[in-house]
Amino acid sequence: MSDTPPAGSLYLLDAHGLIYQMFHGIGPMSAPDGRPTNAVFGVTRALMSLYDRGADYLIATWDRGGKTFREELAPEYKAHRDPPPADLTVQEPMVDQVLDAMRIPFLSADGFEADDVMATLASEGAARGLSVYICSSDKDLRQCLGSQVKILNLRKAEEMDAAGLMATWGVRPEQVIDFQALVGDAVDNVPGVPGVGPKTAAKWLQQYPTLADVVAHADELPGGPKARAALKEAVANGNLERSKKLVTLDTRVPLPMEWDTWRRRDWDGQKLLELFHEFGFRGFAERVRKTMTAGGAARNAAILEDAGLASQPTAVKAAAHAGRPKVAKPTGPSLFDAIDNDGPVVPPPPPADNWTGEYTLIDTPVKFAGFLTDLSKQPRFVFDLETTSFEPRRADIVGYAISWEEGKAYYVPVRGPAEDQVLDPDSVLAALKPLFENPAVKKVNQNIKYDLLVLRQAGVRLAGVAGDPMVAHYLLHAGERSHGLDDLTRNYFGHENIPISDLIGKGKKQIGMAQVRTAKVAAYAGEDADAALRLANRLEPEIDQGGLRTLYETLELPLIDVLAELEFNGVRLDVPFLAKLSKEMEGQLATTETDIYALAGKPFNIGSPKQLREILFDEMKLPVQKRTDTTGEPSTDQESLERLAALGHALPTKIIEHRQIAKLKGTYVDALPALVNPSTGRVHTSFNQTVAATGRLSSSDPNLQNVPSRTEQGRQIRQAFLPPDGWLILTADYSQVELRLLANFTSDDALQQAFAADKDVHAIVAAQIFNVPEAEVTKAQRGVAKTVNFGVLYGMSGTGLAARLGISRAEADQFIDSYFDRYPKVLQYQTDLLNKARQTGYVGTLLGRRRRFDPSAIRPRSSYQQRSTAEREAINMEIQGSAADLMKLALLGVHRRLSESRLRAHLLLTVHDELVLEVHPDDLRPVVDLVRTEMSGAMSLNVPLKVDVAAGPNWLDVSSVK
Repeated sequence: MSDTPPAGSLYLLDAHGLIYQMFHGIGPMSAPDGRPTNAVFGVTRALMSLYDRGADYLIATWDRGGKTFREELAPEYKAHRDPPPADLTVQEPMVDQVLDAMRIPFLSADGFEADDVMATLASEGAARGLSVYICSSDKDLRQCLGSQVKILNLRKAEEMDAAGLMATWGVRPEQVIDFQALVGDAVDNVPGVPGVGPKTAAKWLQQYPTLADVVAHADELPGGPKARAALKEAVANGNLERSKKLVTLDTRVPLPMEWDTWRRRDWDGQKLLELFHEFGFRGFAERVRKTMTAGGAARNAAILEDAGLASQPTAVKAAAHAGRPKVAKPTGPSLFDAIDNDGPVVPPPPPADNWTGEYTLIDTPVKFAGFLTDLSKQPRFVFDLETTSFEPRRADIVGYAISWEEGKAYYVPVRGPAEDQVLDPDSVLAALKPLFENPAVKKVNQNIKYDLLVLRQAGVRLAGVAGDPMVAHYLLHAGERSHGLDDLTRNYFGHENIPISDLIGKGKKQIGMAQVRTAKVAAYAGEDADAALRLANRLEPEIDQGGLRTLYETLELPLIDVLAELEFNGVRLDVPFLAKLSKEMEGQLATTETDIYALAGKPFNIGSPKQLREILFDEMKLPVQKRTDTTGEPSTDQESLERLAALGHALPTKIIEHRQIAKLKGTYVDALPALVNPSTGRVHTSFNQTVAATGRLSSSDPNLQNVPSRTEQGRQIRQAFLPPDGWLILTADYSQVELRLLANFTSDDALQQAFAADKDVHAIVAAQIFNVPEAEVTKAQRGVAKTVNFGVLYGMSGTGLAARLGISRAEADQFIDSYFDRYPKVLQYQTDLLNKARQTGYVGTLLGRRRRFDPSAIRPRSSYQQRSTAEREAINMEIQGSAADLMKLALLGVHRRLSESRLRAHLLLTVHDELVLEVHPDDLRPVVDLVRTEMSGAMSLNVPLKVDVAAGPNWLDVSSVK
């Protein structure tokens, strides 16, 4: 085995540091089985990027976990580091699997840290002529920088060399150890010199190039007598010498230099495909697939076939709708897969692509007459509209794709390019209308709500909606991030859908669907309809198997029509009012900026974290609240500013005010008018039925569920939402519905009695946890109790409560302990729920909605402390999911009653636990009674459901209606 590598590149991976960095830098993600995957995803993405860079050598380093020479030198070294979050540690073995499948060697050494191993390898690699990249955010490794050694931040894709170090710290690589010894590291208990920060240390080392020189000239150093005295004290008590030893990396760790073994090898494609399928990393799987098939070797084809992940294009293919955006995210295992002691059994990968289809173009009156005769005999069919727009209220129909037999579909074009024959749009619609409006003929399609809205815009009221694979899959896999046609087709049939870009192109050259040759659209749209039919036939037996048929047919499918009603109605917007509000906010921003500059003592870019950091912490010397995970610099995020504001500092308070105004102005005040449909004068949001794992509805394009209501400026925006002239806005809101559900599930006598007597539950809880009479509860105490009440609902830990209330962790723990002492049935309920989730692999709602969880992520425990994300989500699911079911039942009831009546009222919005309607004043009383009756009686609980109803001239200025 050779010990001398040829010239090339060496990449050294700080594995644990990278996991930590990605965990904190990427939002929550989860695998199909519920395990968190954000760190695994980030690390995998980083490793892929290193392959793209052409790394010749790629080595991962780890800490072994035992004591190193540094603990022998200073027992307090790293002694006070918080344990890593449970959601991070559960991902470490998953990262191990990815590294192993990518054939990346792991190196570690007893008695040494990973940093020492990297320093040794960097030194050896540079000596042998390699270009070395240390992939770490650890500042100590900057001492390794040199002509052939750089630091690479994988999350930011940024490199640092000696020049970058000088620009950042003002020192050279050979001065890093001395610099770190002076500055110290509070996180690792490296004492340094108290009061000496990076700027002072850099000035000293710029004047005197070594630490020995700095100490020798201690009386001449800039920075004032206090800093000089601290330096002398650190020398006298040995802290400076100890700090230097602690930060100095060992470049002679005894490692076998097996360069031939370490040379980067091809990854194990089959293992990676299996892992990516298990983790839900569909995009990474596709990349591996393409890599394996690119060579065309029989070996790669055999591997794909063995893995069950072969991907072969077909000649005839249909892809995403022009009129309906598709989601491209992974799907996962069935809810009903077997569960064993090690967690859910991951289903086999999808089969090879054996897709065949016959898609017929119906482009003459004679063909259409024959087609219509056949269609009229069908009791059930799939139909799929091709349109001119993503927005149904602005879309014209380009063609109809219809299928009633797997492998066959028909496409009827009514718009197309001049060289193609198309049928008359009005005649075709008139011929199909009786079938579309016949409730006895069952209709199915993927995201059928879009087609329903397009037809309604064209004057057709679709009836007989009997299936939607997107909704069916959502019920089966509520925790998945995607229920889109492309992913479902790939996952169930191993078939790749042609992307819509193959038809209409991309970017500036993109054309409309009506400009695409009709034969090409026929293949595309026909296969979409065929895929929807095949998926419906595949998924509906699973719905039956899981006992979800009733939920599917009596709640989720009927809800499609209700949501379409809300979207079609839209809500009127006062555009002149928003224009006026925008100008007012512009003035407020200017005034706030003037105040900020006055407090800072100079103008600066308020939106620049770097400049704000310099003002707050370097110049104003405000206390650092936390540091960023990537650079270790003081953080200027919202949480840090709120902490500083709570301490009474004026500038952070003004910065928060500025950010709030700017966000409101940009997100709502200026953005909403541009979304008004010119033909209706209204904003038409889209309600999403298959996004939230709990079953809650969400809103997008625009999101009208997040229109602010807690701040005065936020509430002003609600004033712009109006009824028709002479009408009223009516709001109906469930009162504390989730707490009522908690009382229902726990059967806690005190909670049930409080709700039965219509008492203030937050005040009652405040009296108990503060041990004061209920009449003496202060507003602040009630606020704490309210936060505790809802925190308990969401599985919040003491750490989360402390951050929310701005108190110490010990105080927060005491509040939660007091709560559970008073309400032991709540803790018992949560414990029982988690134990059941661990046994069954899922949590259900009152109506039988289910969300699956990885049993290994639901650990048996009796305490609320240090719960994982999966445990918090499991606790949330039963209550929030049941609240979502309740709201959907209420929507169905109100919609049905209004449809049966002649009352002048229309549903406009559903916002979490609230309904918003527009109503004629003469019908206000009967509509109030109708809404209150349907909402309060939507579900039978052992506590009463209370509905607060209010009405007024706009969404803000509403008054209670008894």
